[in-house]
This record gives sequence, structure tokens and C-alpha cells, in this order.
Amino acid sequence: MGLSDADTEPVELDLTGLKCPLPVLRTRKALRTLGAGRVLMVTCTDPMALIDIPNLVREEGAWLDSAERDGNRLCFRLRASAKPPHS
Repeated sequence: MGLSDADTEPVELDLTGLKCPLPVLRTRKALRTLGAGRVLMVTCTDPMALIDIPNLVREEGAWLDSAERDGNRLCFRLRASAKPPHS
């Protein structure tokens, strides 16, 4: 049985306007609900996310595919791991 389009499309998480620690907490929650290899696209405006999101990715055993800044917006492309260390 193949993956449906819903299983291969990136999951978008818009956290624009939220302040620390909400972006990292909501990103963690979203990552933990995704299956292995699923992509999570996170957009936020909290400058602390440049430090917090990469640290979260490392803690969760996920992958940070990209981190980009567009004005005051930060865009992260994350990939969920097969078995997070918290399990």
C-alpha cells in the first residue's frame, strides 16, 4: 500500500506572532505527532526560534533540512525521525 498525498505533503505550522517558549513547544508537539520522514514547515517571528528550534530538533532526533530568514519571518523545514528519544 503506497503513501497517500496527505502522507507526503509537508505539514504547515504558522506560529507567527507567538513569543518564546510557545513556538518551540508547539513545534515539539507537532513533530511528535508526525510519522517518520514526514516534513514539518514552521513559520514564526520570534528571534529566539533561531536558537530554540535547532536545539529542539537535536533533542527530538529529527532533522533540520533548512532554516531561512525572510525579513522578520523565520522558516524552518524539519523532518520527523523514526523513533524520537522521548519514547
